[in-house]
Amino acid sequence: MLRGGGEGGGLPYNAAMNSRLVPSIERFLLSPFSLLLALFVAFFLNAYSLPLTDVDEGAFSEATREMMARGNLVSPTLNDAPRHDKPILIYWAQAASVAVLGVSEIGFRLPSIIFAVLWMLALYRFCLRHGNQMTAQVAALVMALTLVVGFVAKAAIADALLNLLIALAMFGIYDFFCACREGRGPAQTRRLLIGVYAALGLGFLAKGPVAVFFPLLISGLFFVSAGAWRDWLKAVFFWPGWLLFLAIVVPWHVAVYLDQGDAFFRGFYLKHNINRYADTFEGHGGRWWYYFAVTPLILLPFTGWLFAVVGKIAGQLRQSDSNALFERFLVIWFVVVFAFFSSSGTQLPHYLLYGCTPVFILLARHRLDFERRWLAFLPMILFALLLAVLPEVLAFALGKTTRPFEFALISGLTAAFADEARWLLPMLAVAVIGLAFWRRLPVWQGLVLAGLLQALTVAFIIAPRVIGVTQGPVREAAMIARQSGEPVVAWRIIMPSFSVYRQAATPTRVPELGQLVFTRTDRKHEVQALLAPGLVLNNVYQRSFVTLARVEPERKQ
Repeated sequence: MLRGGGEGGGLPYNAAMNSRLVPSIERFLLSPFSLLLALFVAFFLNAYSLPLTDVDEGAFSEATREMMARGNLVSPTLNDAPRHDKPILIYWAQAASVAVLGVSEIGFRLPSIIFAVLWMLALYRFCLRHGNQMTAQVAALVMALTLVVGFVAKAAIADALLNLLIALAMFGIYDFFCACREGRGPAQTRRLLIGVYAALGLGFLAKGPVAVFFPLLISGLFFVSAGAWRDWLKAVFFWPGWLLFLAIVVPWHVAVYLDQGDAFFRGFYLKHNINRYADTFEGHGGRWWYYFAVTPLILLPFTGWLFAVVGKIAGQLRQSDSNALFERFLVIWFVVVFAFFSSSGTQLPHYLLYGCTPVFILLARHRLDFERRWLAFLPMILFALLLAVLPEVLAFALGKTTRPFEFALISGLTAAFADEARWLLPMLAVAVIGLAFWRRLPVWQGLVLAGLLQALTVAFIIAPRVIGVTQGPVREAAMIARQSGEPVVAWRIIMPSFSVYRQAATPTRVPELGQLVFTRTDRKHEVQALLAPGLVLNNVYQRSFVTLARVEPERKQ
């Protein structure tokens, strides 16, 4: 039978078993309890309490809230203006969650948490089918503890859903490849293809053509490289699958067309797909080297692990057995995503996640292939050292900052990290360096432990302080505005979470007498200059870079 179950060769680590502690660590890491701990810390902890972040979380959440408030579950809006950034599936998922949990942080974030858990479970089961339980466990741990996965998993955005659906489609494609090579019956291959096309349809409804483009391109390259192009054509021209795809995708597209004409099609497919790839949007990227620079950060704490085993992976590809075919599939998956977005006009770090699922599997398969221990730990050590000096870096930056907006933010962050964080962050660096020096501990186990420490540091130290400074004032201002019951407008500030917490759309325009205006503190003078003679702004709330002011008649002295 054709399986990808063999592991990469490597050095044994019997010497590590001489210690009583090392076997206990391994038993824990290979138990369900380590997965539950990783999921809780990386995916759930603080997701229920930290303010929604702007722009993305606030925009998705406000669009969902407005859909529910208007009773229109077809056409999303943002501050009462049509929102064409994404198709409908994530909004429906968030609406279902909010209907049960109410308008709250966890209400908007719970779908992403669930989708991320399902993504990890799908990865685990795929590794069981084409490997063994140990590979599945390690791959799941690596995925859960990778830095950017943790951010995406607890963010009220569409990316956890899209990564789940892309992974399901790609897993089904490889299962179909194996079924064809093993000569299984048509009933089983049909079931596999039905699952693939269902994932493609739901993926299209989650984020559009990208959910179909990557599986088609990657599978085509892989099947051709394996001499199985006829099987690929059979899958591509599987008409029941396309009927299922259309049954999933078409109804909402018809509904949105009937509701608003061709506005969504022009806004989403032309602007947010074709134009976004061809041009740089909102200053995001547009450099061929962008993902070479950000990949080490995206994969922390496992970046060095990948660097250390890339030679072994390349050597495996030169083989001609089933293990080589499996790893070829995984490598093509990652390389295609990396190359595609490296040539895109718009680039964001989390785009690369669409191609990181195979990396998690490759790392798990080559967990024993370590001859360069310090290379494996070096990126995480550097990251931990950077965090250790973060309070001093912020204090230094504060002394060099003169622009009011940046000064307000950096001063808030400097104060936030002036507490116990000054000694907690260096403790992370000490712990990571200690794991690197602990030569009896296998490298993969040390890096997974470093991943747990990293996730705890982000959840308990970094995220509460950073999000508290950047989003706390927005939430507070919104709650005050909501309690006042007065009409509110915004001026030159893009913080859609303000509307979520106020539970009302906030138009952007010059305020009038008796209205509240939400703006950046350094732009308050612009609003004052635009008011009619005899009107002034009086602060209702001001903290850091955020001001909420009321337009009132000027009082005569």
